[in-house]
Amino acid sequence: MSFEREDFGLLGPLHLNSIDWANSNHRRSIAASLVQGTYILERDRQEKRQGSQALAPPWWEFFHFKLIRQLVDDVDSCVFGAIYEYAPPSSHCNDSIDRSPRYVIAFRGTINKPDSFSRDFSLDIHIIRNGLHQTSRFEIAMKAVRNMVAMVGDSSVWLASHSLGAAMAMLAGKTIAKTGNFLEAFLFNPPFLSAPIERINYGNVKHGLRFASSFITAGLVLATKGNSQTSQSEDPFFILSAWTPCIFVNPTDHLCSEYIGYFEHRKKMEEIRYGAIERLATQNSLGDLFMSVVRRSAEAAEPLHLLPSAYLTVNLTPSEDFKQAHGIQQWWRPDLHLKCNLYKYK
Repeated sequence: MSFEREDFGLLGPLHLNSIDWANSNHRRSIAASLVQGTYILERDRQEKRQGSQALAPPWWEFFHFKLIRQLVDDVDSCVFGAIYEYAPPSSHCNDSIDRSPRYVIAFRGTINKPDSFSRDFSLDIHIIRNGLHQTSRFEIAMKAVRNMVAMVGDSSVWLASHSLGAAMAMLAGKTIAKTGNFLEAFLFNPPFLSAPIERINYGNVKHGLRFASSFITAGLVLATKGNSQTSQSEDPFFILSAWTPCIFVNPTDHLCSEYIGYFEHRKKMEEIRYGAIERLATQNSLGDLFMSVVRRSAEAAEPLHLLPSAYLTVNLTPSEDFKQAHGIQQWWRPDLHLKCNLYKYK
């Protein structure tokens, strides 16, 4: 029953009865729970659950957050996000609060229910077309982020998101980072628009395909944009590299698993001294470049999913199916087998 999947008392991280904000597992679990709260806010709206019948509040109240605003889509009036404020009671003064946020802005992903699916699916298509920045939902989200940063500063605000919401948070984080504001971000299962090379089981084949793709991409960049040299201070990808979001992926989730190969391949190209080629390839989408060639235009839209830097966390715990591998619920489990790496653009 969907009711059971939404009940914090049945599925929530009840083991976190004492919060250590210096613990990365605690931060990850709480961020994922707040995203789940946004999902269930919309489900409460759809099912007309109010007051004591609402299932969403425990997902933030358990961690001493309060909901200060719902983010509502102007097209179908669905709840796609929420802004939470951290308000711990004085009795929890022993909890570590050095790395706690003051506010968390959370965005949910697609809900496969009639009341919201049509709008959510249309936004998924916008991601594929690299046009999410042109949608009114993103404009609402971006305005909320800008207003919060203007009010309290970037060090007090977190972004937390999943799937479609992670694409929005990534775009919002990149946009605000270009103004010199770097938000701590937790991006769960963000979509990566690429051929699913990571699903190939043969390492040499994967490396060969990525190697060839890098040279083709770099060649198209030179063909469409020329060989103009820019300094690091003028390179937008280098400027963005100061922002290091936390990205969480599952290798059996084909929608996000390419982030593993994306960052690992860059590292390998540096090791074999093809770093200059990869620096061109890593900030350009092969699909977008092909389209610019077809249209005979030197301008290609900035790819949403490409990042210079990230803390990448891979969940190596076996998943039963794609639904589990892509689900937000995996990220607050206490028994995960995780592999974590920091990747910095050079």
